[in-house]
Amino acid sequence: MTEWLDAALAYAGRWIDFQMQQAEQPGCAVAVAKKGEVIFDKAFGVADLRTGEALGTEHRFRVASHSKTFTAVGIMMLQEAGRLHLDDRIGLYIKDLDPTVADTTISQLLSHSGGIMRDGRLSSHWQVTAPFFDAAALREELALPLTIDANTRFKYSNLGFGLLGFLIEAITDEAYIDWIMREVVIASGLKHTTPDMPLADGTPLAFGHSGRLPFGRGAIDGHQPTFALAAATGFVSTAADLARFFSSLDPATETSLLSKASRREMGRRHWQVPHSSEPRYYGLGTMLMDAGGHALIGHAGSFPGFISRTATIPEWGVTLSVVTNSVDGPANAWLEGIVSIMDRFSIHGSPIERLADWASRWWTLWTAIDLVPMGDKVFVGNPGGLKPFTDEAELEILSSNEGKIVLANGFASHGEPVRRSFDVSGKPERLLLGGSDWSPDPARLAISYAGLPSGPK
Repeated sequence: MTEWLDAALAYAGRWIDFQMQQAEQPGCAVAVAKKGEVIFDKAFGVADLRTGEALGTEHRFRVASHSKTFTAVGIMMLQEAGRLHLDDRIGLYIKDLDPTVADTTISQLLSHSGGIMRDGRLSSHWQVTAPFFDAAALREELALPLTIDANTRFKYSNLGFGLLGFLIEAITDEAYIDWIMREVVIASGLKHTTPDMPLADGTPLAFGHSGRLPFGRGAIDGHQPTFALAAATGFVSTAADLARFFSSLDPATETSLLSKASRREMGRRHWQVPHSSEPRYYGLGTMLMDAGGHALIGHAGSFPGFISRTATIPEWGVTLSVVTNSVDGPANAWLEGIVSIMDRFSIHGSPIERLADWASRWWTLWTAIDLVPMGDKVFVGNPGGLKPFTDEAELEILSSNEGKIVLANGFASHGEPVRRSFDVSGKPERLLLGGSDWSPDPARLAISYAGLPSGPK
């Protein structure tokens, strides 16, 4: 049961808004789906820093390696139709490959254990200094031997998924983008997703941006087609469409393009990612990990000017997608931060009615805090933190204007009183946490700082 979910998402929106300002990000869109239905869809910031155009929820983003999950679904559909088997050698379908490449299996390609080069001998397309590989260029790379022996470790390969695009074309006798668009995208009911550029005239597309260092943010044109690498990185979509699509891959979902058995196989942990400080895994076109004790199944995407992340949390039957339009967009950290917010609300529940008006943001010279009611307590969150309720303080509310800090870090004000006062209109104007004095209006703080003495003359 997820009665707490609406309250969690309401706070997640406030938290993302603060994070956007703190990180000076151009734009971000967040969507959440439950049982295939989008229940939260919100955009923040701008689509293009040059024009200041506000970002909307229908703006498309380059979602890069999310493409791999779409491709994997297509492959699993062909297996269910009896047109291939995951244990088949790719050389049965594609000719003119190096013999070591030809011996890799479809399953190995889907799980990135085929040993194929990641991006090729020269991958200038990722620097936007050369076009992405066309079919002839990709075939030149695939005519080279494997980098390492197949089936020895996880080794991510965009070329391997490009080869799976060739496989779909060989079996269906259609162009990859045509078949995958009809059989997977349209069949999934996605209205704002395409396998590659270009888009139809008038379609809103967020512009990509560089990082702030070393020269300040610059615009990066995200309109370039990916040609033969569309199966690996070409897709264009929205947060809402990604959330809806990945929600359909949850084995608990009743309506899906795939059988439950295929969905379970896609989400099974086939390989652990080696040489990684945090345990991560890969299935068949899916990235897998735990966050705060909750299993996450989805994918991430990195494209020049764009970072994105989508994950289903099967325990809650919820799918979350975060898309950003800059190369340093913290989509991964923000998704995991929202999961941490959901975790807190799942434990404590929606707030009781009498605490609702304690929900607020407060400021001092040092930082900002959020008062966030959950259950029968009010929690002190850090909107600047990537997990805002790490070591959070808990407040017990005794009346409309008084309470007590019943749990806090040892360096904080554990056990001390909480007081708030109101202006003549009844709006909170001052908060005291122990002896710490907080204002709801940061503009007041700016006036205060400007009036401070400058020091001895």
